[in-house]
Amino acid sequence: MKMLELENVVVNYGAIEALHGIDLQVNEGEVVSMIGANGAGKSTTMRAISGIRPLTTGRIVFEGKDITKLAPHKRVTMGICQAPEGRGIFPGMTVLENLDMGTFARKVGSKKEYDDLVEHIFELFPRLGERKEQRGGLMSGGEQQMLAIGRALMSRPKLLMLDEPSLGLAPKIIQQIFKIISEINAEGTTILLVEQNAQGALSRSNRAYILETGTVTKTGSGKDLLNDPAVMEAYLGVA
Repeated sequence: MKMLELENVVVNYGAIEALHGIDLQVNEGEVVSMIGANGAGKSTTMRAISGIRPLTTGRIVFEGKDITKLAPHKRVTMGICQAPEGRGIFPGMTVLENLDMGTFARKVGSKKEYDDLVEHIFELFPRLGERKEQRGGLMSGGEQQMLAIGRALMSRPKLLMLDEPSLGLAPKIIQQIFKIISEINAEGTTILLVEQNAQGALSRSNRAYILETGTVTKTGSGKDLLNDPAVMEAYLGVA
C-alpha cells in the first residue's frame, strides 16, 4: 500500500531552485533511502515532507490525502515524524524531558500508554534508561542520536524520517544505530532514511533513490543499487 508520494516537487531558496521536480514513493512497511552527496537535495526533500519548507510547485500525498499545504504539527498528528540532521535535542533538558517533547504534537492517551512508550524506548536504547535524568547536552554524540530517534518514536509515527543518523559517530555506534533502525522497521514503522553511509543504508533498504543536484538520477532496490557499477564507484568507493 502506498503511504507517501511526492509528485513533481520543486523547492526554491529564494531565486535558487534546490529541487527540480522530485518524484518519490514510500510504501507501507518499507525502508526507503535517499543517497547523494552534500547539496544533492536530500535534507530539503525531508523538510518539504515535514512541512518546514514550502513547495514552489508539485504536491505531497500521505495515505491518500494531499498534505501539500498542511502545517508541520498537523503532519505529526497524521503520523509523520522526523529526527533531523544534527539531532536537535534540547541540551538543557534531561533525557526524560526530551522524550516528553516527542508527545507535544501527538498527545498520549493515558499515563499507561506514556509509560509503555518510555519503557519501549529504553528497551531499544538501554543507555537512555541508564541516563534518563542526565541533561542531553552532557551526553555523547551517539547517545544524543539515540535520544533524537527516541523522541521521534514518542509521537508513534507511521512514517519515521531519519536525516543522517550515522553522521559523526564511531563505527561501533553506527552499527548499533543501523541495527535499531531495522528493529524499528520490523515492528511495523515505515522508514525514510537519508544517509551518506550508502553501504549501511542500501543494505537495509527495500528501495532507494539516488539524488544529484536536486534531481533523482536513479532508483531501484537496495540490493540492485549496491551492485550497480556507477553507484559502487560514486558512493561505495569501489572502482
